[in-house]
Order: sequence, then C-alpha cells, then structure tokens
Amino acid sequence: MRIVGIDVSKDKIDAAIVAAAARKSFGTSEQDQHQMLAWLDEHAVEKAVMEATGGYERRWAKLLQESGIEVQIVDPRRVRHYAQAAGRQAKNDRLDAEVIALFGETFGECPGQVRDEQGSEFEQLVSGRARLKTVVLQLGNWTEHEPPAAIAEAYQAVAAVLEQQVEQLDRMIAQRIGEIDRFAERAAIIESVPGLGPGSAAGLIAWLPELGLVDNKAIAALVGVAPYDDDSGKHRGPRSIRGGRAKIRQLLYLPTVGAATRHNPVIKAYYQRLIDNGKNPKVALVACMRKLIVILNTMIARGEKWDPTKHTTP
Repeated sequence: MRIVGIDVSKDKIDAAIVAAAARKSFGTSEQDQHQMLAWLDEHAVEKAVMEATGGYERRWAKLLQESGIEVQIVDPRRVRHYAQAAGRQAKNDRLDAEVIALFGETFGECPGQVRDEQGSEFEQLVSGRARLKTVVLQLGNWTEHEPPAAIAEAYQAVAAVLEQQVEQLDRMIAQRIGEIDRFAERAAIIESVPGLGPGSAAGLIAWLPELGLVDNKAIAALVGVAPYDDDSGKHRGPRSIRGGRAKIRQLLYLPTVGAATRHNPVIKAYYQRLIDNGKNPKVALVACMRKLIVILNTMIARGEKWDPTKHTTP
C-alpha cells in the first residue's frame, strides 16, 4: 500500500511519498485541492497519514476520504518520538511530512483515528459541548472567591446562558445518536454497563472510534491505561501508564470510581481484590479503568450488552 504523509497547517499542506521520492506543497484553494488529488492519483496513493492538529486536518481528511483514500489521523507525540528515535532532529514542514509518511509505513497496522464525515461532525459536537461545560465550571469556581456582587451576577448570567447552550447540544447529541444506527447500537451497549450513562456513551463514541475494532492491548494503550515495564538487568521498577487520550481517562474517572465503590459488582469486586492484595487505591482505580475499557471493547466487538456472568474476575 502506497502511503502519503501530510503535514497540515492553517494555510497549506506539505505532502511526502517516501516510496516514490516525491514531495510537494499545496495551498488551500479549491484549485490546489484538485491538484493535490491529481498528484496523489498520479502516484497511486491509497492511504494518507496526518497528525491531529486541532481541527485543520478535518477538511483534508474529508476531501481524501471522498476521493477513496484511506485516512489515518495519529497522535503528534508518537510521530515526534518516532522522529527522535530515528535520529531526525531537524524540523520543518517538508521534513515533517516525510517523517509522518515513514511513521505510517513503519506502524501501518497501529490504530489511529479513522473517521468518516458523520464521526467527525459528532466528535465536534461532543468536544464543543465539553468545552462549554468547562467554561461553566470555571465561572462557578470564580464565584467561590466572593467577587463584588456585580461581577458575581455577571458570572452567573453568563453561566446560565452557557448552560442553556449545553442543554441544546445535549439534545442535538442525543438526536444524532438516535439517527445513526451504528452510534445507537454502540450507545445501547455502553449504557447497559452499570454506572455508564448517555454522557459516557457520547464521549466514547466521539473520542474512541476504535472501540471494538482493535485488540484489548491496543485499546488500553489508546486510552493510556496500559501498564509499561521499567526493567533493566536486575532492576524491577514500578509499572506505570503514559500517553493515551487524557479526555477519555477524564471521562471515565468518575464512572470508574462509582463502579469500584457502588454501581458495578464486577468492577467493585475487582477493586476490592486489588486493595486486599495491597495495591494503592489510585493504582487500583487505574486497573479498574483498564478492565472497564477492555470489557467495553469486547462487548462492542461482539455486539453484546452487559452480562456480569461473562466478566466476573476469577
């Protein structure tokens, strides 16, 4: 499979096809887009790899997917670590595109965010809702410091308007899930797990589209709850987690706490067993989050709803 690495910025993209020793820059106009697609077709490109850039990559991903090219969006940190490991210290847009292409060729089977138009729109809805909710919480925190009455009233007025917008987005998110069969199926499976509700389902659908499509080790790594060794010779260091998608961990933290202490008998029993074996409570909670995401991954892969008899810890 011939791969193109694409470095995306606001005003242009740089593309590199290592296998063809081809590199080219394109602007963002419609004419530039057509030229880019023709150039990729000339070189028989089947897959494009690009970094998540906070939104600039979305229109290019949509354009490529509509042209029949597979698109993989990867974590920029993984690409930078790969570049460092390969001894590529120099950095500019052209070289970045080449590194992205090499990363795609080296780790072609590793999961990345592969989205269609529906998934991209849904992710923006859920992320927008999360950003507004963060501002509401911040406004609430500011009022705790007893500002002048006029300031407190202004904060509360803005928070009330934002809460209305959050509620409107909640309705839109629920409507989208109901309209799209694959979202509805996933939501029904996720919400069948004790302690997980519509908010957890929406976040997992939006931010973890790989759920049910990759193996359990990969899904744990994507979330950032996979334990990594720190061993060398006779040294045996503590296992630790790193990387992954922080917003998924934030989304699942409170549901995991609730599952470990109240709602979910399987997770609760697992948490208690870890504590009884001397695990630190924070370490035990991370292990419970890992177990929960692995259970969800298996359920969605099989199209099965929650059944505690299938997930009881031996």
